[in-house]
Amino acid sequence: MRRLAECSRLFASALLMAGLLLGLSPQAAGAQDLAKYTPEALDSELTRVADSRTAVMVPMRDGVRLSTNIYTPKGKRGPLPVILWKTPYSEHRLRGASLRFAIEAAKRGFVFIVQNERGRYFSEGTWELLGFPQTDGYDTLSWIASQGWSNGKVGTLGCSSSAEWQLALAAQNHPAHAAMVPMAAGAGIGKVGRFQEQGNWYTGGVPRNLFFVWLYGVDNPLRAQLPADIDEAARARVSLYNDLAATKPKVEWAKHIRHLPVSALHSSLGEPAGTFDSLIRRTPGDPAWRSGGLYHDDMGWGVPALWFNSWYDVSVAPNLELFNHARAAGTDAEASANQYAVIAPGTHCAFLGLGPDLVVGERKMGDASFDVLGSVFGWFDRWLKGDAKAFPASTPHVQYFLMGENVWKGTESWPPRGTQPTRLYFQSAGDANSLYGNGRLVMSPPASESSDRFTYDPMNPVPTVGGGDCCNGGLVIPGAFDQRGVEARRDVLVYSTEPLAEPVEVSGFVETLLHVSSSAPDTDFAVKLVDVAPDGTAWIIGDTILRARYRNGMDKPEMMKAGEIYALKPTPIATSIRFGAGHRIRIEISSSNFPKFVRNLNTGGPNETESKGVVAVNGIHHGAASLSYVELPVVGKGALRFSASAN
Repeated sequence: MRRLAECSRLFASALLMAGLLLGLSPQAAGAQDLAKYTPEALDSELTRVADSRTAVMVPMRDGVRLSTNIYTPKGKRGPLPVILWKTPYSEHRLRGASLRFAIEAAKRGFVFIVQNERGRYFSEGTWELLGFPQTDGYDTLSWIASQGWSNGKVGTLGCSSSAEWQLALAAQNHPAHAAMVPMAAGAGIGKVGRFQEQGNWYTGGVPRNLFFVWLYGVDNPLRAQLPADIDEAARARVSLYNDLAATKPKVEWAKHIRHLPVSALHSSLGEPAGTFDSLIRRTPGDPAWRSGGLYHDDMGWGVPALWFNSWYDVSVAPNLELFNHARAAGTDAEASANQYAVIAPGTHCAFLGLGPDLVVGERKMGDASFDVLGSVFGWFDRWLKGDAKAFPASTPHVQYFLMGENVWKGTESWPPRGTQPTRLYFQSAGDANSLYGNGRLVMSPPASESSDRFTYDPMNPVPTVGGGDCCNGGLVIPGAFDQRGVEARRDVLVYSTEPLAEPVEVSGFVETLLHVSSSAPDTDFAVKLVDVAPDGTAWIIGDTILRARYRNGMDKPEMMKAGEIYALKPTPIATSIRFGAGHRIRIEISSSNFPKFVRNLNTGGPNETESKGVVAVNGIHHGAASLSYVELPVVGKGALRFSASAN
């Protein structure tokens, strides 16, 4: 799933902002004047360092041909190692990140290949989300390995859509697939461990609006295609002036995303039936999710991987769950032993923008500099060229950015070793509603029964302010933003600790257990982790959500009964944050987080095809018989210490 066109521009601009126009290390760049690297200069640089063959039609097993560009280092004799970048986007004329990676690859002696997915631009066939990784990906690797200029070792590389197809391919363990670098690959995950998000279509069974917007920009079921009998030279010529891309009418998504029913979001714009219309009919447990290109955790794992993820991306938690799964899969001992992860403080696919004075949302992250390109090409040097020193075995298996302290740290596992699960229990005098209520987080379980209630109106949902998201046409700006405007609402429950007496690092998976009730047969419960600074600024750290009907599993929907209390355990929030001395740890609970997540209409019916909602009175219960708590992965500490505490 990647971004819309503006996300691609954001990735490219991040490169410019970081002064990494070519992604060159200081040693590789020498004293070159980086100011010369305008887009035109970059095109010239590619011509200088690589020989190009464009619009090469590579046959798949069913006869469909995929359009492929091949960039071979000038002056290098084969056979050579190969890096494959597969994309659903118009990159036959390289630009932005793929152009810079191509130049850097050629300079380092790699053949760089960019291939359009089936049914996209100059590739033949019908497009399907993720691009048939288990067949087209496998066949492309076989074709590359058979070429005289290839040394038979291929590394796969890319961010978002160009990463997500790699996951199911890794399960195939193709003999030529020597290494992979999946960056921000969450939408390639179907089910892994505790997460069953079906490619980020859901979180906790709640659909995410980002995919609906993204598909409008990407899916084109009535696309134009070139005649099959045009030769390679003619195709290459046409690609210089016609990319076969449709330019769809602009949509005012901030307004249109409220359209009901959700299932008519595209058709109400006059769009022909496409991928959205097919997927919106599925439930989280629909077996049809197994028929596409998603990776599921019963498929095995066969490829060494260097993962890149970000704390404010759309799905960092399932990505880390998959990282752990790949390390433990055991289907290929070498692959399991060689899984490495980098977790940055930024947003979706902004890795090459890491640098000094980084600001994510509105929060300063300090110096987040990281040698991304050095790591990526060192990784490929190790696995595609056999240079063990290029990516030393002593490299920490996990390199993560600790927000709040704003430093990079290394560990051999995730969560870091020495992490202690520490519970904070919800407590109130019956009015945790809003920032001005009496909700508290305490170390000891409350002795007496109590509860907090709020009214959830799906026509007046709690607005999304920051957090992890992407690719949504500007509906949500991801990152760290102040939540006090949200917390002022009476339909948001707010639970806070006393100020911390000393700093505490929370790194790992943050779990919550809620005991809930509702007047409705079905509703949602949204959870948010917040870092409250001494001046009151309430920075969002992460969030999650669960549709109550799926509390017993995505394959076992069950409605609630009015007046009964149920236990809910949303999927964990993954983060690394240092809560400073004087800061408070806060949890927000509500029943909506819109437009990030589709609103629950509270009817108990087929939510996505309904147009009318009902108001629900929802409750959070906390006491000896119905505890509600958050469990924090605290690094290297015993009990938390507060400057003033009733515990």
